[in-house]
Amino acid sequence: MSRKIAKLLIANRGEIACRVMATCQKMGIKTVAVYSEADKDAMHRHMADEAVFIGPAAASESYLVADKIIEAAKRTGADAVHPGYGFLSENPEFAEACEKNDIIFVGPSAASMRAMALKGAAKKLMEDADVPVVPGYHGDDQSLETLTTEANRIGYPVLIKAVAGGGGKGMRMVYGADEIEAGIEAARREGENSFGNGKLLIEKLIQKPRHIEVQVFGDADGNAVHLFERDCSLQRRHQKVVEEAPAPDMTDSMRAKMGEAAVKAAEAINYTGAGTVEFIADVSNGLDENSFYFMEMNTRLQVEHPVTEMITGLDLVEWQIMVAEGQALPLAQDEIDLAVDGHAVEVRLYAEDPYNDFLPSIGRVGMFDPYAETAFGARIDAGVQDGDSVSIHYDPMIGKLIAWGENRIEAIEALERLVAETPVTGLVTNRDFLGKCLAHADFKAGDVHTGFIEEYADTLLKPYEVTAEDYAVATAAILAARQNRMPADDPWASGDAFRLNMPRTEELWFDDADGEMVTSTVNHTAPNLNITVLGQEFDLASFELNEGTLFYTLDGLSTQLFTKVTDATVTLIKGSSTIKISRHARDGGADDDADGPGTIVAPMPGKMLEIKVTDGETVEKGQPLLVMEAMKMEQTINAPRDGVVSGLSLKAGDQVADGTVLLTITDE
Repeated sequence: MSRKIAKLLIANRGEIACRVMATCQKMGIKTVAVYSEADKDAMHRHMADEAVFIGPAAASESYLVADKIIEAAKRTGADAVHPGYGFLSENPEFAEACEKNDIIFVGPSAASMRAMALKGAAKKLMEDADVPVVPGYHGDDQSLETLTTEANRIGYPVLIKAVAGGGGKGMRMVYGADEIEAGIEAARREGENSFGNGKLLIEKLIQKPRHIEVQVFGDADGNAVHLFERDCSLQRRHQKVVEEAPAPDMTDSMRAKMGEAAVKAAEAINYTGAGTVEFIADVSNGLDENSFYFMEMNTRLQVEHPVTEMITGLDLVEWQIMVAEGQALPLAQDEIDLAVDGHAVEVRLYAEDPYNDFLPSIGRVGMFDPYAETAFGARIDAGVQDGDSVSIHYDPMIGKLIAWGENRIEAIEALERLVAETPVTGLVTNRDFLGKCLAHADFKAGDVHTGFIEEYADTLLKPYEVTAEDYAVATAAILAARQNRMPADDPWASGDAFRLNMPRTEELWFDDADGEMVTSTVNHTAPNLNITVLGQEFDLASFELNEGTLFYTLDGLSTQLFTKVTDATVTLIKGSSTIKISRHARDGGADDDADGPGTIVAPMPGKMLEIKVTDGETVEKGQPLLVMEAMKMEQTINAPRDGVVSGLSLKAGDQVADGTVLLTITDE
């Protein structure tokens, strides 16, 4: 029985909430957002037709509280709920609560979710459905003796997994009998702590695996199809980094065999809606159609669904809504096979530091524009934009960058250009790391596997080394920012070297990666400026900073870079490299905020560790004021200008929210 959806509540936030709303706008469906205290200014809240506040920042008190979502849907008259991914998307009790309240759940049935929720039971179900599974043990006897015996039978190395696990938690690789007891205990303990379930399964460890998944769809009439495969092998700690469709080197016969296995998996649980059947392929001897095995099924829309959309020309969210309304699948398998065209690649842009064990980064996003005009075949899906904050409370994904090409190399090169043309400042991101992955020769050759990043860590995770030329360009950026603040008719605002008498010499100071001061000496000698830094000389003929782009001519070469100048740093975006150069405290910092009001705000949520000044104290620019801790890291906040401290009432141990005014520095 079909039922039209007129208003849809999205029980999620960020990128996926905005993605669902975009399709709803196209289909003429009204949307309802839900938001927490941390998301009161979030992009998804303002994109929706209506928005309902659901509680504190902690997901456990807002986005994970099913009763609040149901109440928001009833209050706004929403016909349906789309769960997105994460949060309640694979919670069968939530799906049942929607049904009980006559609200359409845009997703599979609770029974289908439960069938795939526990890895051991799911693998047994797949064996019964004639879907290939990795050799292993999925039994109920969880004694140390039985698990050890089974590991010995399977043969080392083995992989121990918590049956309710995910995201790499509750998982241990064991390479010999002497490690098995410790591995079992660690995996069981992590499973109990993270998921409340210490039951384990043991599988043969595939030593050179590729992660290949198949997008499936089912409808209420019992029809099921696949929309081809995606390769998600580039991962770090079991988290996907790069995804592409179709999979490199996939033969037609293997694609047909894998697609058939995925459809069998969906049919075995009477699946409706969008789902993904994940397989692991052993590529020790190349991609072999007889060496792929069922891993798990995700009973929701995947983060990486856009690459499937790009090669099929289909809107998977639209398909989800149509199936939820009771409609039949729009296309049959043979029609889908004819629709596939080209190749697509996606990278996940995260606020995280690849050079510091991928530690999440929080703060305000700068220069990122998800609505920027992109080249043909390029796409940006995001849930934040310039000025928004990435908080401590949720996944730090900024967005997804996707590109299509006639073939794999064209798609990769298009995505490389998109990464280079998408600047992000204000916080540390993995943007440069993504560019290195895409440019790597072995990746372009299709030699991908889940250990790729670890294998090439020496090159992929090598930090950028700032050069003398970079310091010279940063000097030009500071001079250009200073020039912009002067009146247009002021002769001293000119970018040339005009002076009444003698050439002027000035110094600007930076800090290198080791904290050592680097001096940049500028000689204003007509007709150009001469910059000397780290023993090298550069001729600067022109410089202009216009709306975040620095135009300059250095040693006769004219070029332009995305550039952000603040009182503390200069950020240069050079291709896929983000070069953040710290300004030394001695630097006068004649740029953005040097002559501002001196209001100091918390750059992120955190705890005050040390208060180094008192209210009414006179301070100098660059002097340490406060030390705060956030994300287990300390950050010293320095004075941006000379003046007198006022409005300081903090004490050590105080918790502060992002954007809280900490103190003000006023003129003496």
